Amino acid sequence: MFTLNGKVAIITGGAGVLGGAMAEGLALAGARVGILSRTESKVLQKVQEIEALGGEAMVLVADVLDEEHLKRAKDKILKEWGRIDMLINSAGGNMKGATIMPDQNVFDLSMTDFAKVTDLNLKGTILPSIIFGEAMANQRQGCIINISSMAAQQAITRILGYSASKAAIDNFTRWMAVEMAQKFGEGIRVNAIAPGFFIAEQNQKLLLNEDGSYTDRAKTIIQNTPMKRFGEPEELISTLLWLCSDASSFVTGIIVPVDGGFSAFSGV
Repeated sequence: MFTLNGKVAIITGGAGVLGGAMAEGLALAGARVGILSRTESKVLQKVQEIEALGGEAMVLVADVLDEEHLKRAKDKILKEWGRIDMLINSAGGNMKGATIMPDQNVFDLSMTDFAKVTDLNLKGTILPSIIFGEAMANQRQGCIINISSMAAQQAITRILGYSASKAAIDNFTRWMAVEMAQKFGEGIRVNAIAPGFFIAEQNQKLLLNEDGSYTDRAKTIIQNTPMKRFGEPEELISTLLWLCSDASSFVTGIIVPVDGGFSAFSGV
């Protein structure tokens, strides 16, 4: 098992399904974890859950699109824990208007919602990376993990706004990896995880009927996933810990799929 004893992590979207699982994984590996999200009640709940497991966590109530919020969160964690070793950019999501519904086509796209989704996923990754990454640059050591998606790898119908913004995250991951290594040294690495299909809050209605059975879209996903199932949030943890630990000290600028073989399968 990878150990992160004494390390300090911040995870945006850390109160969500996938972010919460990764936050717990970091804490159980020995890291002190700042849970950053907009909703205080959810952040408090996740912090309490981590503490109940014997981990150490901090409440960081902030909007990833608000620069002042993020600066206050950085100041708080530096004051209390002295450093920032890891940033996991898990915050993100989708909106109905940026999604093409079955009875719509691309000409029905809401550019307002498209812009909001792009801001949430892309700006909501870049802005925390700049603000918290500055602490890493000062230390000349740190690790940033972005969360990509299978939607960035190939065309997946309907989710135009989400796909475009996640594809941009892949590019930003590579760009930021080069920038940090060239200007601040080999001690700062930037990588991404590209989850396959996991059932979470943002896609639950697309994948599950009210009775819990799979929708037609979910059945198509399973058909095109060689392992023939959806992922479990805990299955992201081992890849996260590897990328955050010294075991991957010569790894930067990559996007690691955790997808049950979805990205490898041609569908034939």
